[in-house]
Parts: sequence; C-alpha cells; structure tokens
Amino acid sequence: MKHSSHLLVALLTLLAWPVVATAQDLPDPGALLVADEVYITGDKKLVAEGNVEAIYKGQRLQARSVTYDRTAETLQIEGPIILDDGENTLVLAHSGELDREFRNGVLSGARVVFDDQLQMAAHELTRVEGRYTQLYKVAVTSCRICHEGNKPLWQIRARRVIHDQEERQLYFHDAQLRVLDVPIVYLPRLRLPDPTLERATGFLIPSVHSSTELGFGVKVPYFIKLGDHRDLTLTPFIATKSTTLEFRYRQAFRNGNIEVNGAASNDRAGNRTNRGYLFIDGNFNLPRDFVLRFDLETVNDDEYLEDYGITAKNRLDSEISISRARRNEFIRGAITHFKTLVVGENNSTFPTIVGNAEYERRVPLKRLGGELRFGLEAHSHFRSSDLQVDGLDVDRFADGRDVSRLTASADWYRSWILPHGIHTQYQTGLAFDTFRIAQTGGTSMSRASEVTPSSSLVFRMPLIKTTATGATHVIEPMLQLAWVGGSNPDVPNDESTRVDFDEGNLLSISRFAAPDRRERGASLAYGINWTRHDPRGWRSSLTFGQVIRDETLLEVNGETSFTNASGLQEKISDYLIAGQLKMPNGISFTARSIFDDAFDATKAEARANWRNKRADIGATFIWLQADPAEARARTISEWAFDGSYRFARHWTGSAEWRYDVVTDRSVRAGVGLTYTNECVEIELSALRRFTTSTNLEASTDIGLTIGLRGFSTKTEDKSYVRSCRN
Repeated sequence: MKHSSHLLVALLTLLAWPVVATAQDLPDPGALLVADEVYITGDKKLVAEGNVEAIYKGQRLQARSVTYDRTAETLQIEGPIILDDGENTLVLAHSGELDREFRNGVLSGARVVFDDQLQMAAHELTRVEGRYTQLYKVAVTSCRICHEGNKPLWQIRARRVIHDQEERQLYFHDAQLRVLDVPIVYLPRLRLPDPTLERATGFLIPSVHSSTELGFGVKVPYFIKLGDHRDLTLTPFIATKSTTLEFRYRQAFRNGNIEVNGAASNDRAGNRTNRGYLFIDGNFNLPRDFVLRFDLETVNDDEYLEDYGITAKNRLDSEISISRARRNEFIRGAITHFKTLVVGENNSTFPTIVGNAEYERRVPLKRLGGELRFGLEAHSHFRSSDLQVDGLDVDRFADGRDVSRLTASADWYRSWILPHGIHTQYQTGLAFDTFRIAQTGGTSMSRASEVTPSSSLVFRMPLIKTTATGATHVIEPMLQLAWVGGSNPDVPNDESTRVDFDEGNLLSISRFAAPDRRERGASLAYGINWTRHDPRGWRSSLTFGQVIRDETLLEVNGETSFTNASGLQEKISDYLIAGQLKMPNGISFTARSIFDDAFDATKAEARANWRNKRADIGATFIWLQADPAEARARTISEWAFDGSYRFARHWTGSAEWRYDVVTDRSVRAGVGLTYTNECVEIELSALRRFTTSTNLEASTDIGLTIGLRGFSTKTEDKSYVRSCRN
C-alpha cells in the first residue's frame, strides 16, 4: 500500500506539472520521480520529500529530499543519499548537488562502493560529465569495517583519487599504503584498475622466494594488455644467485588460442650460466570438424625446470597433431618429439621422433546385424644414434634402431541377449602388420609381415537384487573365449615394453599396448564384477579376474613377450583384484593389485581421498617388483600424501610428502599456510627436495605471496568474508 501511494503521488505530480510550466520546461520524459510528498514552491521549484526515488537512464537516486530548480537545472539533495549506476558502482553521501542527468555535481561525505567489495571514502566527491569522479581526502580499502573508528587491515590513503568510468581506471595522487593505519609505502602517483575491469596493464601481486639453489629473491609480475584478445605478462625475478625474466604471452583467435610460457636466467645453479625454457601450447578449429593441436617443450639444461619449480616432468614431449572425431569415424595424425631429462638416459639412443597416423571407421550392418570396424594405423620412431645392436647390450635402448609399422584391420561385432538375460558378444576379424627395421645389427629381421585372424566370444550374466534396506546388488559373471592365429614376427619389441593387467583389458584379445606384439593361440578369461548401491549414498565395487592360455607366449629368442612384473608371463596369469568404495561424506578408496598363486603381489596401488567443503586430502601407495625388462633394477615402494584442510574460517593448511619405503627416506616434503579474508590473501609455503638417485643435490624453497583483494583479485567465495558482531 505504501509503494502504491508513492506511485499515485508521482503520477499526480506529472499531471499537474504542465499547468505551471510550458512544454519546453518539462523534464526529460525518461525520468521517473517517486516520493511520499511532492509539491511546487512559489519560485517554481519542484520539491520531493520522504523516501524519494528518482530513476533516469538506468541510474537510481534515493534520498530523504530532493529539490529541483528548473532554471539552473540542478538537484539539491539531502541525505542519506544512495546513487546506483545500475551496473557495479554505488555512491553513498550525506548531501550534495547534481544536475538533472546526474552527470555533474558535488557530494559531501561520500563513499563509493565498487562491485560490492572495494570502497572509497572521501571528504568530497565531484562528478564531471558522467565519466570522471574526483574524490578528495580519500581512504580506499576492501576490508570490512564493522564499527566507527575501527582501522582496516590495509588501506590506501590519498590526497586525491580520479576514477575514469570509461577506462575503468583509478588514479591516485600522493598515496600511502597503510597496514593497521601504519604507513608502509609512499607513492606520489599510482594507477590501479577498478574492480569491474578484468584486464588492464599494470603490476600484479608480487611474491618473495628463498631457495638454497637460487638464494633470496622477489618476483614482480607486470601485465600488459595488447588488445581485447591478447596480452603479455613479464615477471622479473631478482635473486641473490639468479637474474631471471619469466614471460607469458596469450592470444585468442576466432577459431582457437595460443599460449607461450618461458624464462631466461643467468645463474650459478646449473651446468651453464645462461639457462632457460620455452613451452608453447595451441589449438585451432579447422574446416570440416578437424582440430589442430600443437605444443612445444624445450629446455637447455636438464635441471632447470626442477630448480625453478616449473614442472616435475622428467621427459618433455613436443607434438603437432590434426584430428577429427565423429560418431562413426576417427582420424588423427601426429608427430611427436621426445627429450629425456632422466639421469642415465641418452637422447641419441632414445626414440626422439615418433610419427603416428590413425583411421577408424564403423559401418552398421542392417541385414547381417552388428557392425564392421575398419582400422588403419601407421607408426614410425627414429633414433639419432648410428650404433648397431650386437646382442650383448645390457641396455636394450643403447642402439640406433629405427622402426616403421603399418597395420590394417577389419572386424565384425555382433551382440545378442540369450535366455536368462545372458549378454553375448561375438567378434571376428583379420589384421595385417608389416614392419621395416633399420640398423638392426643382425638381431632381428629388417623386414617382416604377418596376417592375424582372430575370433572371440564373450558372455556376461548380470544379476540384480534389492534388499529390504533398499540397497541394490549387481553381480556380473564374465567369460571370454578367444583365439588369435599367426605368430609374432622376428621384430624388436619397442612399443609394448610396458603392459598393465587391469579390469579395463581383462576381456581383451590382446593386452599389449601396440600391434608390434599380439597374444597368440587360444585363451580363456574369466572374472566377476560386484557392485553395491546404497540409498544412503554408499557405493562399492569389486572386480576379480584371471587369464588362461594354451601356451606361454614366447618371442623368437625364447623369452616371454610379457615382463615378469606384468603378471601375464605364464600360461595362467596372476590374479587381478580391483575395488572401489565411495562414501557420502566425501571419502573414497580405490585399490588394484596383481597376486600370484602364493598371493605375493607383483604390482599394487591404492588411493584414498577425503573431499568436502573444508578438506581435500589424498594418500597414494604404489608397489612394483624389480624387473630389468621394464628398466627397473630395484623394487619400488612409495607412499605419497597431498592435501589441504580449512581448519578455521580464514586459515587453510596444506602439505605434501613422498616417502621411499625401500630406501627408508623421504623424497619430497612441503607445507603451506594460507590466510584469506575479503581484502587480503597471504600464502606461505616451504618445499624440501631430498637427495635421490636422479636428483643428487637436496634443495629447499620458501615462498611468500601477499595479495590485496578488491582490485585484480576478488573474493568469489563469500564464506571468507568477515562478519560483524552487533
């Protein structure tokens, strides 16, 4: 009823106005005035009092009273005043004078609030042409101030601040950065973006670092806006043992984007004085649904990436590829260059250049049923070494062997549902492989070809039961009968040196990674899946399986094609057990292991996670038996821990730890502590890398970053905002 009376008064006012004024004296018809009481004085001034609200071109003015002088075209306003621009800026004031378009004028005791976060309090505010806002005797902060007289955690005091609403920039004159009202830094001139601007040229949050390798130093990033679709960030890092310039260039195109990251350093920590790295990533959409992807990774010192904490990768891969994925077709071509950083590996005898081309097509068959799958794959890898294999090399890669392979295949798949709900799938096909090997050293054929027929039949029988508590159990016995003809040709095993036996390939006709090796002969695979769904949110699953072959898969030289650690080297494979548990409170557990007949583990891995609004904690365990065929001279047994926990409203702790059980020593350990509220974020971290077989020098890194929120960094999570007590 009260709001309706406001509108009624406004309408009566607009109807009465032409009686005392000519048409040319009328206000802009786009303006709207609402108040408890509206009248015209003897000198023809329009006065609105009580809950006054004026709207003009998206701007909303609220005040206790407004007096409009049509001769001077000004508004005399008594507060409290609230002026909302309809976007992200709110102006509060005690009193003031504005023109009728709110573009020019003066406000006293003003406060400007940007994006409901950054606020500027001033003794006086002047608006000029609706674009510039000048504030005098200003205090700027994004910290919440609960009571009059309380000092914010940080603030910028300035004699004058000019806000350019068009450029969305803040210009400070005679500025002081204060922490708890204590002056820390004086800046005669300072320019900062207002919170509504996402990208602007200027300095970003600096950070302090201390490292045993690089010494003590400071990083000061500088962001350069090169347009609406590209930018450059330069980060000088000046330390006692290093002078470094980091850079990042980004550009967005209509059909893709590119990002370049790199650094150049002059230090005494590595094998050379001048060191650096360059990473380039890009992807583009091409005509006819093709996608171009490329990345370049290069470094001129093997220890550089680890010394500067850029990445933990020990092998770099640069690749360019073109691909297209459709419902019944997949095409991909790629060229990859590898560079190893591992101690003891030689890039000249490492397959550094690898080319791959793939094509797969599915053709549904209406009359016969099922579908045909056609595949074509070309592969080649090159070593720069000219060494020949003499058969006595301890290191299987210590040679210059180059291999090229072409594989073509055609398969027919058909499935049925038999009585009692038994799901059956049949497959039959023919594959052709041809190889060409250079620099064999007489240990294998230089050319070889093989035709491989195959056939398999899979039976699945899912059984479902729902208990009285509402829990659903699904038990699925599985059985596969398979036969693969032909024999593995006398070619080196370069592509299938690592084989993982898991629930994903339990029912495969070949568990090798590539067609340079295939499982031959008759085989039987069996297993069972069990899954339980609980209405309270619990979910668990368990898989058990094993493979039985008619004979041990042998290479020409009499050795098994499968390594001892694969669990598949004998006629009867090891047992596969894998399981998963998910709880409604965010806890999950995943484990997988391979056991022999004596229930001794060949491989084992487990991962536990706890994730919710406060915590993200995980632990991993891995165990791999020693296997020289997989370039693993000793058993690997490691624990790894990583996580963060928000133990208070503004405090979050983090930690990481990696421990080698075999050598009984830590490999890596780190801790971090972060304080976050609505106006500041402080992060302190420490990382210790211990001596290992691949890292001969231990190092410690300490970092400190302090970020002022409200300008470039916003508080998206409102749970960090401090609350005021009444």
